[in-house]
Amino acid sequence: MRYSLRQLEVFLATAQHDNISRAADTLAMSQSAASGALRELEQQFGVRLFDRLGKRLRLSELGRQLRPQAENLLAQARDFERSLAGEEVSGRLQLGATLTIGNYLAVPMIAAFRARYPGADIALNVANTATIAEQLASFELDVGLVEGEFYHPDLETLHWRPDELQVFAAPGHPLAGKARLADRDLLGLDWIVRESGSGTRQTFERAMHGILPDLNIVLELQHTEAIKRAVEAGLGVGCLSRISLVEAFARGTLIPLQVPGRDFQRQLNIILHRKKFQNAALKRWLQLCREAVSDTLGADTDTQRGPGAGPDSPD
Repeated sequence: MRYSLRQLEVFLATAQHDNISRAADTLAMSQSAASGALRELEQQFGVRLFDRLGKRLRLSELGRQLRPQAENLLAQARDFERSLAGEEVSGRLQLGATLTIGNYLAVPMIAAFRARYPGADIALNVANTATIAEQLASFELDVGLVEGEFYHPDLETLHWRPDELQVFAAPGHPLAGKARLADRDLLGLDWIVRESGSGTRQTFERAMHGILPDLNIVLELQHTEAIKRAVEAGLGVGCLSRISLVEAFARGTLIPLQVPGRDFQRQLNIILHRKKFQNAALKRWLQLCREAVSDTLGADTDTQRGPGAGPDSPD
C-alpha cells in the first residue's frame, strides 16, 4: 500500500482547517511532520490535492473528489480497530442539532446514549439548519437533527418526528382572552421571531403566506429563550415550537394564542452525508432516534386516553 492512514489523517485535517499548522495541532504533530506527510502523499502519486494560496490551502478539484473516500477509509479503519479491541460501540460522535432540538430533545437522548454505551462519547454542536447542513456537507459532523428544509446533493434527509409551532403571548396581552385570532388580528401584532436560515423561521413564513409582507416584525433573535423573555416582557408575540413552550405554559408566564386558520405543522428531520461510512456508534444513535419517536408516540397515546385508561379501555 503506497499511502498510510497517518497521511489520510493529515489530508483530512488540512481539508477541514485550510491550514497545515492547525491541522498539525489537531493531530498532535509538528508542522514539519504534517507538511512532510502531505507532500509525500502528493509526490507518491504525482497529484496536487491542494491549491496553495499563501499560508492557506484549498482543496483542489481532485482533493474534493477524494475527500469522501478518505473520510470513509479512515472511519472504517477506526471502526476495525475498535472491533479488534472488543469495543462494540466506542469513539466520538459529532452531532449537530438546531436550537429547539438541541435545547429540548437532544440532551436527554445523549444521556441515554452514554448510559447505554459508556465507551462512546457525543459532541453536540447547536446551530441553525443552514449551518448544520453546511457542516455536515464538509464532514465536520456525523449526523444532524434539524427543523428546517433545505436541499444539498450530498445530503440525505430522513423524516424523524412531527412538530408544530405555537403562537404565544404574555398573560397580560390585549388578545390573551380571545378564543381565536383571524388574519386581521395577526396583522395588528408586533412579532418577535427567529432569524432567517432557521427552521422555525421557515415554518413561520410558510404558515403566514399571503400576509407575511404586511406583518410587523419588530425583533429577530437567534435563541428561543431570548424570544420567550422578550414576549414575557411585553415587547410583542412570538411563534416557536410547542416543545420549547411546555414549561412556560405550565408556569403561566406565557399563554398560547389560537390561530386555527394557519398551518404551523412541520417535520423534524435527520440529515446524513450520502457518502459517509456509518460506524457502530452512528448506527446505534439512529436506532435511539427511532426509539425516542416510538416512546413519544406511546406517551401521547396514553395522555389522550387519560390517566386511568388501559389499552382496551373504550373511548
